[in-house]
Amino acid sequence: MLQGRGRNGSAARPVRLLGTRTAWTAVGDGEFFCPGCGGDRNYQRLTGRRRFTLLGVPVAPRGDTGPVVECAACRRHFGTDVLDHPTTTRFSAMLRDAVHTVALAVLAAGGTCSRTSLETAAATVRAAGFDDCTEDQLEALVEALAADTGRVYGRPCGAGLAIELHEALEPLAPHLAPAGRESILLQGARIALADGPYTPAERDALTTVGAALTICADDVTRLLAAARTPS
Repeated sequence: MLQGRGRNGSAARPVRLLGTRTAWTAVGDGEFFCPGCGGDRNYQRLTGRRRFTLLGVPVAPRGDTGPVVECAACRRHFGTDVLDHPTTTRFSAMLRDAVHTVALAVLAAGGTCSRTSLETAAATVRAAGFDDCTEDQLEALVEALAADTGRVYGRPCGAGLAIELHEALEPLAPHLAPAGRESILLQGARIALADGPYTPAERDALTTVGAALTICADDVTRLLAAARTPS
């Protein structure tokens, strides 16, 4: 670096002889959850070309860099893995769909004959975000699923139902704290218990729910037992 002199003879800011500069190019955009802002924001996906500079003037290429994600609000740069985190809107939809799928699975395992189970399930689904869900709607959905798949009430969780549960729950599980994953399982357990003790089919369905949420088998057993104890 060179040290210059100001007009009054005092030392001026040092002049950097050599450095690097990155020229960014936008290659995509969208919406993401910005960890810097703590909320949903627009972003640009950028790639960059680095150059050596002499006295601030680019003189020679140094190679590519990036890609990075730039928040349109705070302008901070993040690795592209930040896009793996769902937006708040998407996360809410995933959570709502997960609770709905669990409720249907438990009802299909043997709870549709009980109005109490249907009422508990409908209240659970409404609380998750389906504000207009009714007992009759849930009953009709479970009957339609049974007719479409040939599923018989009271039987263990079949391959088709297990696939539905894993598709709804596995993408959500990495973004939930342990307490959040346990909460979904417990909501299903309360639906099953609304009309009496677990049936083997209900327990099987709830075990599948726990596996899809990456809850270990011992913890699933503990949680299902705890749900039977009045609070």
